[in-house]
Amino acid sequence: MSQADSSVASPCTSVCRMDEASGLCAGCLRSIDEITVWSLLDDTEKRALLQTLAERRVLWLQQQAQKQKEPRAP
Repeated sequence: MSQADSSVASPCTSVCRMDEASGLCAGCLRSIDEITVWSLLDDTEKRALLQTLAERRVLWLQQQAQKQKEPRAP
């Protein structure tokens, strides 16, 4: 099956910028390794990675909310 035949869409959001601190893409929250292998994964593996990304996004959003609550240094 070619990438064009895959029924699982890429999680790419076209915000391709790697966050140095986390090592994740600021748009899709994938690591460079996850981005690199995406086209090699079968649909089951892609769906598993999408689930991981959904969980990662929840944690990331919680971390961002916590940062908003923290007092900023002068």
